[in-house]
Amino acid sequence: MTQSLIVVEQREAIFEIRLNRPEKRNAITFEMWQEIERAADQAERAEGVRAVIVRGEGSCFSAGIDLASLMDVAQGFGENWKSRMRSITARYQAVVNRLERLEIPVIALLHGHCLGLGLELALACDIRLAAEGAKLGLPETLRGLVPDVGGTTRLTRLTGPAVAKELIFTGRSLDAGEALRLGLVNRVVPEGDDLLQVGKALAEEIARAAPLAVGAAKRIIDGLFDSDRGLQIEGWAQSQLIASQDLMEGIQAFFEKRPARFTGK
Repeated sequence: MTQSLIVVEQREAIFEIRLNRPEKRNAITFEMWQEIERAADQAERAEGVRAVIVRGEGSCFSAGIDLASLMDVAQGFGENWKSRMRSITARYQAVVNRLERLEIPVIALLHGHCLGLGLELALACDIRLAAEGAKLGLPETLRGLVPDVGGTTRLTRLTGPAVAKELIFTGRSLDAGEALRLGLVNRVVPEGDDLLQVGKALAEEIARAAPLAVGAAKRIIDGLFDSDRGLQIEGWAQSQLIASQDLMEGIQAFFEKRPARFTGK
């Protein structure tokens, strides 16, 4: 029996979306990404849902994109896929946009590693709770790319330009405490406390409010920012970087577990 890469479950007013590839630290494939979009559709259609929880099974939330799955992109979009990078990026962005634009509040529960595409998924959620010991970061520049699935845009919206520039320029990972100080997460759950139970308690508190009012408040707050332009710029930048020699070097260095030797070409 094939294991579901994304598990969905509704319990009364709470709808859960779980990344379910623990043996690979929930590294995200294109197939998983498509399933996340379907899960968001299910959450919107389900009766009585007042909050959505997104979390990862196993040792972490998500280690980011599965670099080996880039070959799947080539198969899915054809041998000239690099020339269509803006369209591909838009497909990936559409998934987190779908999650962000649910009128239902979405809570991300972060533990272990939450990196790259995993953090971009979390940034599209309304509220982020992090377990003590969690590590968050956008390491794309260390591979020769930019965070192009909303990471650059949403991180800047949360932290302001100066902090976003430092984190993205360096590709540095943050611990949960620093992420809280910089505004990436709403709360750090101490070691020994049950992150899921804390998340459910918050979801239940939200569920006691009037759903139409909560949905309207979410749309108003999100409407204060021009995210669409930022996402378009991300897609344009990635379409240039995808053909660079630095990208090939960054990926090879990652698999060989050595520092990359970038040349700016």
